[in-house]
Amino acid sequence: MSRYAVIAAVAVFLAGCVGNREQPAPVEEAKPTPEQPQTPPPTVPAVPTVPAQPGPIESGTVQPEQPAPRVRHYDWNGAAQPLVGKMLQADGVTAGSVLLVDNVNNRTNGSLNTAEATTALASALKGNNKFTLVSSEQLAVAKQQLGLSAQDSLGSRNKAMGLARTVGAQYVLYSNATGNVNTPTLSMQLMMVQTGEILWSGKGAVAQQ
Repeated sequence: MSRYAVIAAVAVFLAGCVGNREQPAPVEEAKPTPEQPQTPPPTVPAVPTVPAQPGPIESGTVQPEQPAPRVRHYDWNGAAQPLVGKMLQADGVTAGSVLLVDNVNNRTNGSLNTAEATTALASALKGNNKFTLVSSEQLAVAKQQLGLSAQDSLGSRNKAMGLARTVGAQYVLYSNATGNVNTPTLSMQLMMVQTGEILWSGKGAVAQQ
């Protein structure tokens, strides 16, 4: 037993020596890991505002209004009355005959209301003791038969003659407004339907009112 004790003691001693010779491995201090910079969250770019569109350029001056076209008024009665008086005294006219008064034609260099002239002629002939006038109703029916509107002016002597034959008239009063529109002239011709002969003609100036 003493042998084993000695051996154990020697072993312990040797182990102690070996333990004294071996240095413990150095232990490195744990260094703190540097913090990584945080990446900022992505930002949505702002939508640029659209600048207001400029409005129409307005001039400082106000445009003057266009003047309304001038409406001319004529003294058709003043021109028609004396002409009709002379026509009623014409020779070669059989009293009691039927007379067709055609619409006055515009032959001036401008625009005018010839319906007023036609009305003036009919008014001047109203109540005369020489002619029986074709009524406006008869005239409208005859123009419809010929394919014309009631306000249509025949425009030519031949057409006026044809219309007169349709209504059974023996005479036609064919009239034109001629010349300058500012100072027109009323020209009239009394024609016999059967022969086309011009029995009377006359003209007179028409004044503006």
